[in-house]
Amino acid sequence: MTAGRTYGRLGRMNGKWVISDLEPHARIKLKSIFTKIRKTDVGPYLFPDDDATARDLEWFMHRYPLLVAAEDAGALADGVERYDAAQAEVARLFSDDYRPPAWAGLRKGQTVRLHQARNCELLSRFGGLLVADDVGEGKTYTAGAACLLPGALPATIVCPPHLRLQWARKLKEFTTLSTHVVATTKPSILPPVDVRIFGFTQLAGWIDVLELLGTGLAAFDEGHELRRGPWETAKGQAALRLVEVSRLKLMLTATPVFNYGDDVWNLMRFVRPEVLGERDDFLREWCGNGRTVKDPEALGTYLREQHAMTRRRGETPRANRLVETVPHDVDRLASLEDAMRALAMKVRFGSFEESGQATREMDMRLRMETGIAKAPFVAKFVRRYVEETGEPVMLFGWHREVYDIWQAELSDLGCVMYTGTESPAQKNQAAQTFLAGEAKIFIMSLRSGAGLDGLQHACSTAIFGELDWSPAMHEQCVGRLNREGQRRWVEDGLVDAIFLVAEDGSDPPIMEVLGLKASQAHGIADPGLGPQKVVEDRKPIERLIARYLGEPAA
Repeated sequence: MTAGRTYGRLGRMNGKWVISDLEPHARIKLKSIFTKIRKTDVGPYLFPDDDATARDLEWFMHRYPLLVAAEDAGALADGVERYDAAQAEVARLFSDDYRPPAWAGLRKGQTVRLHQARNCELLSRFGGLLVADDVGEGKTYTAGAACLLPGALPATIVCPPHLRLQWARKLKEFTTLSTHVVATTKPSILPPVDVRIFGFTQLAGWIDVLELLGTGLAAFDEGHELRRGPWETAKGQAALRLVEVSRLKLMLTATPVFNYGDDVWNLMRFVRPEVLGERDDFLREWCGNGRTVKDPEALGTYLREQHAMTRRRGETPRANRLVETVPHDVDRLASLEDAMRALAMKVRFGSFEESGQATREMDMRLRMETGIAKAPFVAKFVRRYVEETGEPVMLFGWHREVYDIWQAELSDLGCVMYTGTESPAQKNQAAQTFLAGEAKIFIMSLRSGAGLDGLQHACSTAIFGELDWSPAMHEQCVGRLNREGQRRWVEDGLVDAIFLVAEDGSDPPIMEVLGLKASQAHGIADPGLGPQKVVEDRKPIERLIARYLGEPAA
């Protein structure tokens, strides 16, 4: 209840704070402070019923007092008190004199680093956290420590399938917790252990029994696997169900923005859904149009201020990135002209569905043919590099037809494969063979090796024979080598990331669009890096279409 002059009413209804009957000049001020309110809205105005909003409303009422019922005034005061207490506690966590608590359940000789302890305390306090620490900064150990928090057991770890055994091994080395690697895609009786480890591809089959398993902590490694959100994929739907029945939610990924800024909204739905609100509101307020965030740095700052995301860049040296042009089979790409022209016509003049399908087909066909056209020349470059330096290399690609050419050209140097075709056991054997020095070439799919650890002990050169549309994927690939334990750091050298590109085909538009995606990723995750190159997403595709239709370049 408010004495004296008031400018409107405040109350709670259906789980929301509601401001009604607000005077015109006070409405103008409210919209300037709460920018998510549309300028044309005349009220009533709805706000989420959470502690941060309570603090904002209380602050607004210092200037524009509102009539509030006693019960609602008490609820508002309680929210403000909780918010202030939480902020004071967070300030303590990040003060210079902060000392992490003792951790029960660690193996002898193991410790929780300062930034990992802070992450765990934020998780415990707010219930959910996105840890976007750099590749090699110990996100796995953050999750291991989180499993030791009160109320975290039994814990469920969800990761790419090829990392399940690695997770079990690292948890055993770091903690005294018992683990079980789930082997089936259908529900079965699980042993009574502390931590269950699922692959993303298994989770959907267990969706109906996740509640029965009981989960304290749900942790998602390489969480960008869920960047399409909780509804578009079966694994997203299952992940949403898992977090709904879990007390603590932890997401680990060094690349929270894989494509465009709206990836972050999808990830937040699994850990802190209240922070970014509903999707339409997020797109309107943060993106304006489409999926591109207008001010990535502001979004990154906001997520940190809400203690929803942390990011530690650490001391990892930046990789030495080199772009080399390689020849390609001109006749092969020229033979595509008629097919590409027909697809371009469908993109430009077809129905909505025809245009979308033609765009996807154009991309897939041109990327594969570009990879094949330059594959022999990529192999020659790799051979020359290995023979002249004596160093092993990781060679990244995407298409099986391209891998076959590389293997045929480089088999005498020793090639092992780590792609989407091999089983987890075969992948593990390939890694062990490479680590033992029995192969000079480690062929890895651009999207098959996220999170894999250990290769930094054997190799310091990543060569990209094919490109990915997402710069975050390249970052993940380089991160397999550019991490703690990298032998070249000892020699004061840098990891090399060499991009082999053709002057025709899909490489030029991919190289261009990577600029926009990189700007979104750096702005949100690393605001301190300053302005990045930004290009319009659609322009490279439009120029490709114009080329095949014989139109003037834009």
